[in-house]
Amino acid sequence: MTTALITGSTAGIGAAFARRLAADGHDLVLVARDTKRLHEQATELHDRHGIEAEVLTADLATDDGIETVTARLGDRKNPVDLLINNAGFGNKGRYLDVSMADELKMLKVHCEAVLRLTSAAATSMRARGRGGVVNVASVAAFVPRGTYGASKAWVVQFTQGAAKDLAGTGVRLMALCPGFVRTEFHERAGMGTDNIPGWLWLDADKLVAAALEDLARGRSLSIPDPRYKALMGVVKVMPRALLGGISSKTGRKYGPR
Repeated sequence: MTTALITGSTAGIGAAFARRLAADGHDLVLVARDTKRLHEQATELHDRHGIEAEVLTADLATDDGIETVTARLGDRKNPVDLLINNAGFGNKGRYLDVSMADELKMLKVHCEAVLRLTSAAATSMRARGRGGVVNVASVAAFVPRGTYGASKAWVVQFTQGAAKDLAGTGVRLMALCPGFVRTEFHERAGMGTDNIPGWLWLDADKLVAAALEDLARGRSLSIPDPRYKALMGVVKVMPRALLGGISSKTGRKYGPR
């Protein structure tokens, strides 16, 4: 039986990955900051699907938290076959309205943690000749959206570059770029969502199903919905100056994922 490790597993896209992978018979390592929620989630998934669910409390905004997870990923006696780097958050406010401490915390979670966890997982996976990593980014990676969009753009570029370097090793890497998903993400960030059209919202469980299909196909980038594929096609041909102006007007009051 294979094992998947999911960061940010207790809510949103992470919880959807946990539900789907448990239903498919994978054992899980559930990672988040809230120990109580982790144990509740682990018990529920074990009782419902008969899988083993290990709990790992870690704050990926800290070196200790990152090191705790990298150590688990490097455990060769209990290997992890699939890593879902899902932990993330958004800051409310435009550039310079958000404290430097919060900006650096975002880069720690979105970039440094993703780099270190992916590297730890891929090292062990390459030695075994198999494994997969899904790094959750956002369609915000493709538009100028301050630190959040920049950090997610880094995730996409890093993941696709690493995927090329690991081609032929049996290790698959994929950047997942969802749009607006009905989760706790925006509420936690204090972001308003009233102005977002209903047709832009995605279902987390359907998103995860599409993402896993893309991973199985060997894709290094997944935009798991026809609506967002079309929108990103428009973004590619839109003049950068115009795109930047549109993004600036919306600021960071709300953003995808």
